[in-house]
Amino acid sequence: MALADPTRRAILAMLLEDDMAVTDVAEPFPISLAAISKHLALLAEAGLISQEKRGRVKWCKLEPDAMRAASVWMQAFGQFEPLNLEAFERFLAAELGTPPDPD
Repeated sequence: MALADPTRRAILAMLLEDDMAVTDVAEPFPISLAAISKHLALLAEAGLISQEKRGRVKWCKLEPDAMRAASVWMQAFGQFEPLNLEAFERFLAAELGTPPDPD
């Protein structure tokens, strides 16, 4: 699940401000550019961001309609108890028999 990872949630928060180049997204994180690229690919696959090449630079843009849908979906869980996204991802992985996403 794309929103379960704290790095991906931080990336989405950064993209709330404006579109960003991949290298700018990666700058504040203590992980490799390749790891950030994997996070961005998962967010793009989930439809939460889009990526486009402008010249030689790859840019990331938040997709607000997808974020609204995700927010509505997550709020439904809020009526029961606070949602622990990491635990929810582990539960889904166990139910589906797939390993959780690596960081």
